[in-house]
Amino acid sequence: MPTRSSSGSTATKNPPGNQTPNTPDINESEIARMKVDDLRDRLRRRGVTDTADMKKDDLVEALVTSLRDGSDSSGPGSSGSSSGGIRTGAQTSTSVRYSQVIDSVDDEPERPGRSLVTTDHEVIRQWAEARKGVPCTVDGTDHDGHAGVLRFDFPANGREDRLREISWEEWFEAFDKRRLNFIYQEERADGRQSNFFRLDSPDRADG
Repeated sequence: MPTRSSSGSTATKNPPGNQTPNTPDINESEIARMKVDDLRDRLRRRGVTDTADMKKDDLVEALVTSLRDGSDSSGPGSSGSSSGGIRTGAQTSTSVRYSQVIDSVDDEPERPGRSLVTTDHEVIRQWAEARKGVPCTVDGTDHDGHAGVLRFDFPANGREDRLREISWEEWFEAFDKRRLNFIYQEERADGRQSNFFRLDSPDRADG
């Protein structure tokens, strides 16, 4: 049955696909499947307050509007510091789209083996340090004196010759400047700790 929002407009509950013209990176059907608490949290992180009395349909509409207006610091064209969320663009990968978004260190995977994505600096740093990972760049890939290809070195797996350790500040500066997403796992499907991660660019086909 159609539902009526607080603005008086009639909308179909959980409409399929993208119902917002000229916004290819906004998927309303995915947003409509989010939990109410998650919707409120995402809106709060985007600077939208006074959502306590809003019903789910209104929360969905508010989040879609916020995304469409591009007010989030993790949206296209931003430096995207450490606010979590994801960065989108013309080449946003399916890996990003189907990963669970982690906005803070308090968020937890829905299940072992779940693919996760974030831009939050503290989430990334805690994940790496829990695995004794060291921020590095690949020698010979520097750009104008700035860190080149970003990696983590996990000493337990044996040092890689081409990796050069850099500071977290350098690592995150390059991460934000290139508008990268951090795709990763906390655990494998069998519950064992996972070291899997990948850096994904929404602006380049090769990531």
